[in-house]
Amino acid sequence: MQLITWLLRLIIFVGLVCFSMINSENITLNYYHDRSLELPLSVVLLFFFGLGVVLTLITAPSKTAAKK
Repeated sequence: MQLITWLLRLIIFVGLVCFSMINSENITLNYYHDRSLELPLSVVLLFFFGLGVVLTLITAPSKTAAKK
């Protein structure tokens, strides 16, 4: 079972590396009036994906709370 887990992790890692290589062009994020930030598209997408994971972990009910 651990072998399957590590193979799945490896596949996801390779997929994310390929994704970031394909989406390496820079984009400009405009925020707060005249401020802007220039970052690669892959960094922005991975940041917001990670933010979504963190928000889901914070707001989703835990398994231990559901058992009570």
